[in-house]
Amino acid sequence: MTEFRGTPRAPATRRVALVVSRYHELITGKLLEGARACCREHGVRDDHVDVLWTPGAFELPVVAEAAASSGRYAAIVALGCVIRGETPHFDYVAGEAARGLGNVALAHQVPVGFGVLTVDTPEQAEARAGGSAGNKGFEAAEAALATADLLAQLPRAAR
Repeated sequence: MTEFRGTPRAPATRRVALVVSRYHELITGKLLEGARACCREHGVRDDHVDVLWTPGAFELPVVAEAAASSGRYAAIVALGCVIRGETPHFDYVAGEAARGLGNVALAHQVPVGFGVLTVDTPEQAEARAGGSAGNKGFEAAEAALATADLLAQLPRAAR
């Protein structure tokens, strides 16, 4: 039996796209800092990280799709923040962002780290963007890098 286990290491040539929503930029900027720190910690050079800004979380999938289609990136990390309000807008934006990002990963076999906060309050967002609940941007980048490493280990026919 062969066992493959991805680790968040990165060869010097690996490129990563960080796709970041400008909406709630005080939060997403902190998620970006976490994702960048993760990339550095795991061997991705700063000049191998591209930051792609979108207007909001709803636009993350289309930009992630373009990044994946380019063949340039070993991993993509989507960073955004959707805070529940008084209307169902939250459900549509959060749901479509999640669905779209998942579709990108499956269609291109490129890991897409899901660093989109879906929270009820700004305080919950702050806690998850470097506060008491850690930095979900760091965690999303780590998951994407580990998955990229795992995919690189798999025999080509299995992919």
